[in-house]
Amino acid sequence: MSEWQELLSSNLVFNHIPFPIIITDKDGRVVWCSQHAERAFHIKLDEVKGELYPFMRQEKAAQFKASWEKILRSRNPVRFENMEVHLHDGTDTVTTMVAKAFTSGSTRYVMTLFELDEFEESNTAFQELTSLRDGLSDSFMMLYFDKDHLITYANPLFLKTSKWTPKRIIGRPVWQMFADTPEDRQFVESILNTLESGKTWTGEARKMKKDGESYWVNLTAIPMALPEEEKYYMFLARDITKIKQFQDHLEEVAFIDPVTGLENRHRLEQIVNNAIQDGRHFSFVYLNIDQFYTLTDVSDPDVENELLTEFTNRLRMYFSDTAITRTGIHEFALVTPLSDWFIEGFVPYLRQHPIYIRGTAIPITISGSITRYPEDQQSFVHLMKASHVTIDKVKSQGGGSIAALSPDDHGRLNRKALIEKRLMHALDRNNMQVLYQPQVDILTGRITGAEALVRWRDEEAGIVSPEELIPIAEETGLIHDIGLFVLESVCQQMKDWATRGINLHVSINSSVREFRDKDMASLIQEHLDQNNCRPDQLTVEITEKFALEAEAERSIIRQMMLLQQSGVTFALDDFGTGYASFRYMQLLPISELKIDKQFIQSLSQQEKMPKLVSGMIQFGKSMDFRVIAEGVETNEQFEVLRTLGCDVTQGYLSGHPVEAAELERWLKSAD
Repeated sequence: MSEWQELLSSNLVFNHIPFPIIITDKDGRVVWCSQHAERAFHIKLDEVKGELYPFMRQEKAAQFKASWEKILRSRNPVRFENMEVHLHDGTDTVTTMVAKAFTSGSTRYVMTLFELDEFEESNTAFQELTSLRDGLSDSFMMLYFDKDHLITYANPLFLKTSKWTPKRIIGRPVWQMFADTPEDRQFVESILNTLESGKTWTGEARKMKKDGESYWVNLTAIPMALPEEEKYYMFLARDITKIKQFQDHLEEVAFIDPVTGLENRHRLEQIVNNAIQDGRHFSFVYLNIDQFYTLTDVSDPDVENELLTEFTNRLRMYFSDTAITRTGIHEFALVTPLSDWFIEGFVPYLRQHPIYIRGTAIPITISGSITRYPEDQQSFVHLMKASHVTIDKVKSQGGGSIAALSPDDHGRLNRKALIEKRLMHALDRNNMQVLYQPQVDILTGRITGAEALVRWRDEEAGIVSPEELIPIAEETGLIHDIGLFVLESVCQQMKDWATRGINLHVSINSSVREFRDKDMASLIQEHLDQNNCRPDQLTVEITEKFALEAEAERSIIRQMMLLQQSGVTFALDDFGTGYASFRYMQLLPISELKIDKQFIQSLSQQEKMPKLVSGMIQFGKSMDFRVIAEGVETNEQFEVLRTLGCDVTQGYLSGHPVEAAELERWLKSAD
């Protein structure tokens, strides 16, 4: 022991200073402490001599290094307020610390005085924080790093999980804990930028163990501060590797086709949307195996999976830098940067590399489409729609080829996309109107009713006919809004006509989607009641497709029956163009039959057409239906229909669709 150390130990003045004093060497290792320090810190000089910063926890001591250098350089005492100190009984407290560097001989020392009453009980709130920190350390991986992003401390749980040792990571960049890829470096940079802005970062992170194995954690990164405005940062992490592996398995089940190993339809949408978000140009290729069920039926039933697997292998061999997905039983979609000529070359490639299953060549051909982003379509939904349009066209021409959108197809799809875009705007502005096309009794020539037809004149799309509007409205789900608009308009018009003694029968069109709403019948009845309209003056027109689907849904039939009981009638529209099934004639409350205009307009052009139309009329009569012929444009057609016994005609010969006021003038002039 040096002379000054012996002097300090025996000097009653130093031992009677009412604050703990600890003297350390320039490295922070204890060389002497006062009796007050022994009592306050629960230590013995002989036991702590040579220890590094015994008054601080390990992680705090590492953070205190910069402050220690400041003390050694300063000629004046350095004061630290609210300093956290660690007692050897395991508790912590907060105090003010004054440190002064001095030189004895050629050796540099630091004397530290703690303004700590050795008999003062530790602050209760601070004890709670200490307990909280100890609990976190037991439950979470903890990593401290300084403002230069160098690791200063790692708790035992982190070291155990990551397989790192303190020697290998203390003083090393925090980047070392993550994978060394551009994506990971960018990810870590975003975390550090958040911390440096003073904000906490939370989320999932992939980290690396010492042996190069990756693992996943739920990470909370927290910015901290020491006295003298020194900053440091802390990672709190919990291992979620097993959870991530389970999630990956679920995703694999959800997104991977078990037969081919390709990603499926759900994943395809993500791939396309990611490519769009990244601003990439690509071709969306849709492929359909021609006569697939015929191919699989002519051989063993197990040939289906073998055929799909072999076809997938050829896709993978031919297309590189391409995302390949299976979107249906025999449908595949690709997202690729490859050119059209190369994509179209897959057809001859298949011929050159035939698929053999059990020694038999399978004559496989495909129909495909190429839709470019962003030149052709700008969203996943529209890319899919365009693909189906092109493939339908290819198949109608015999299949066996891959085609891009033609200029005409492109124009039609662009107009459809424009209508979809503008439709919501039109409904919001109530920018539609209802026109009425008169229906004329073929014997008396009098107008007995009218069909309500929705018309839309848009400043961008121009005039949109029902033939364009209704299918798009059904696809987008806006058919309910349009149907409600027509119903409200018709009921209000019928009420207005009734005040002037005009009792005209009006028919409206409806879709099966509207009647899937269990309140549809109540909605129609409610509007009739509100406007004091007679139910027997309203007809609801349905298509054969509607009728066929309604067969299987008792709730739809029930609603139709309720409306029929109140007086509302139903007409079967476009008769002859749909499904050849008459079962729904017995199940549904139909009382009118409307022969489609394509038959009427061919009456004088095709020899057998009058006989066909006559059969339709006679069939309707046998079912006690009122028969209406649509699309009547010439006197010759009118005379044939009158001869065949048709009841009512509707078409340009009788009148174009007009506004209610003009129809009212026609009715008055007829009287």
